[in-house]
Amino acid sequence: MSDSTATAIRGRAWFEALTGSNGRLPDGPGSLMVAEAPLGGEKAVFVGLAPDAKARFPRVRNAEVGLEEGFYGTRELRKVMEQDADKAVKRPIITVVDSISQAYGRREELVGIHIAAAAIIAAFAEARMAGHPVIALIVGRAVSGSFLTLCAQANHMIAFDDPEVLIHAMYQDAAARITKRSVAELDELGKKIVPMAYDIRSFAKLGGLYRLMDVAHPDTPDESTVSAVRAALEEAVDDARRAPPTLDRRLETEGARQYRHMSIAVRDKMTAQWNAL
Repeated sequence: MSDSTATAIRGRAWFEALTGSNGRLPDGPGSLMVAEAPLGGEKAVFVGLAPDAKARFPRVRNAEVGLEEGFYGTRELRKVMEQDADKAVKRPIITVVDSISQAYGRREELVGIHIAAAAIIAAFAEARMAGHPVIALIVGRAVSGSFLTLCAQANHMIAFDDPEVLIHAMYQDAAARITKRSVAELDELGKKIVPMAYDIRSFAKLGGLYRLMDVAHPDTPDESTVSAVRAALEEAVDDARRAPPTLDRRLETEGARQYRHMSIAVRDKMTAQWNAL
């Protein structure tokens, strides 16, 4: 898994380990996994992506977020919200994330991948605001559109402390081209400017993660690692239920106060100006 075209294998492995199901929808794309499974003393809905060599759209064969993944995923999330609308306690929604990016393709651009992505982002946000604890379990990559669609609207994000886990806006080779720097130069900048670093521990410093987990066997979930991850998910769900459903807590962590103090100051000033109107 050393390059951006690597097949996402962890997503399926962890989805199946946590749910006991392949998550295949009878009328959906083979790349989208959705299943209900026990978590603690309740049922949770798990969502994930997996490689599909027979995908209708070639650009999603390595578990990218594409048109069908966005639209069918939105449909399933809205089903969950509708089913739980009158329930006092809403089911948690867990995303199992190992997706290298959104789908880069001419067909996707023509048909409207931006609409598909916006639809599932909105569905996750509405589910969270409706009282569903939304937890992102990042077991592999969450880059660019895959982070925005599967992670950004979660109450909490949990990531494995592992070199293969990557959360970023774009891959380093692309960032090097855009900034007209070498990858080595970007590595040096990352040592000084935390948001430019590519290791998961640097991302954790920004305060966005609820927990960074040390998992002994990230590629091959065994009984002990699955048990530990389940416990972390249960804890995150309980914490999400005790807090407001907004994302403000990401700016209240120690890491955010240290490394994002200027963006926090800007938000405070904008809020003050808005409230003054």
